[in-house]
Amino acid sequence: MQNLFLHHVFFWLNNPGSISDRDQLVEGLNKLSNVSTIKDFHIGKPAGTNRGVIENGYAVSWFVLFDNAEDQASYQTDPIHLKFVEECSHLWSKVIVYDSVDL
Repeated sequence: MQNLFLHHVFFWLNNPGSISDRDQLVEGLNKLSNVSTIKDFHIGKPAGTNRGVIENGYAVSWFVLFDNAEDQASYQTDPIHLKFVEECSHLWSKVIVYDSVDL
């Protein structure tokens, strides 16, 4: 499984308590999962764990697995990804991305 590319995105909502906004974002992410270069994905929320090293202020996380960096680069310009940003970016106030590759 060498050359895997892990892309983990954390979203903070403009309206943190809005279930409707969260659900719209999740719906958008489910549509985004149709990008052909995505090997696997996970949509999540904070687990409720509470230790000093845990960041749990985000509303939704989007974890995506690609076979390689080239597939992830293609995803960034895929029309489905661009449409997701266009349709959903009004929902979030902050996004942090962690990308990781094999050592």
